[in-house]
Amino acid sequence: MKKKLVLLSAFALLFAWGCHGDKDNQQDFTITPDAGTTYKTGDAVAIKLAFPKDAKVDSVVYMLDSTRIASKKDSSAISLKTDSLPLGARMITAHVYQAGKIQDVTTNIVLLPAKAPEELSFKVQKVFPHDISLYTEGLIYNDNGFYESSGGYLDPPPGIPADGQSKLVRTNLQTGKILQQKLINPKVFAEGIAVIGDKIMMLTWKDKIGYVFDRKTFELKNTFNNNVGVEGWGVTYDGNKIYMDDSTNRIWFLNKDTYQQTGYIDVYDDKGPVNEINELEYIDGKLYANVYNTDNILVIDPKTGAVVQRADMSSLYPKSQRNTEADVLNGIAYDKATKRIFVTGKKWNKLFQVSFSKK
Repeated sequence: MKKKLVLLSAFALLFAWGCHGDKDNQQDFTITPDAGTTYKTGDAVAIKLAFPKDAKVDSVVYMLDSTRIASKKDSSAISLKTDSLPLGARMITAHVYQAGKIQDVTTNIVLLPAKAPEELSFKVQKVFPHDISLYTEGLIYNDNGFYESSGGYLDPPPGIPADGQSKLVRTNLQTGKILQQKLINPKVFAEGIAVIGDKIMMLTWKDKIGYVFDRKTFELKNTFNNNVGVEGWGVTYDGNKIYMDDSTNRIWFLNKDTYQQTGYIDVYDDKGPVNEINELEYIDGKLYANVYNTDNILVIDPKTGAVVQRADMSSLYPKSQRNTEADVLNGIAYDKATKRIFVTGKKWNKLFQVSFSKK
């Protein structure tokens, strides 16, 4: 049975809203492009408001989401550049001003990456042991070993099996042995972790709570409310801000001190949204991500959400060859000093040092 509930992305396009204002004086304005029209990054979007023949319009102000992009005094089209826009659904609103009254006309577009992800190949450099008791949620390289969070419930909510207590551990790279351990509340399912200075920040799955531990002693320093996103899944830190995913295709930005939301990106490839982004690692300016229940590792542009590269890892450790306790691929760690990348899976008995290259 899966340890996580599969939650499909909340990819709901923003359908065109009806006009509002003074109903007695509303006129039939229409706007193009049609709601839900798809464009690729770099495309120019022609936005045009059609006026009724008898309309007397003072001005039209065009908004992209909440940002003003243009104004007109007639029905001529405007051109929207998409080179630097975040991916996903973008709301377009025309504020029509007439004799001191305002009427809104809206539509939306969906912006996708201009290119398909570049396919990567991988090579196994070394193989190390991994403790099969660890249902890997977060994996961070540190001092010839790892910090790792292991998910599980000892005292689960109704309908979810008891499958062991969540814990935070420190392990040895060469032996895979647990050197240090901190058991988590038995009613809580631990998720991703990030090392931030002398602290380790941990998410939880459904509990809307986060933990902050002392990096050396694992002593619990404090907790915080985590109401960002649908659930708590993967997390990583780039030295300035925290990236967190939530079971959808959204990656949230969090303040490193307050853990409050500061922004987000939505993850798309050239076909559409990529849902269930899971464990994250920040490597050389890009986000590397597992996709839950797949053997794919994605490389994501943290500015736009575009999937720029993808590696099919299905031949790394085929299911038919895995230890009987093994679950899905999940866990990416990076040794910045030596440029080593490590990957493993939930309850795998092996951890792999791998390198990636263009096919």
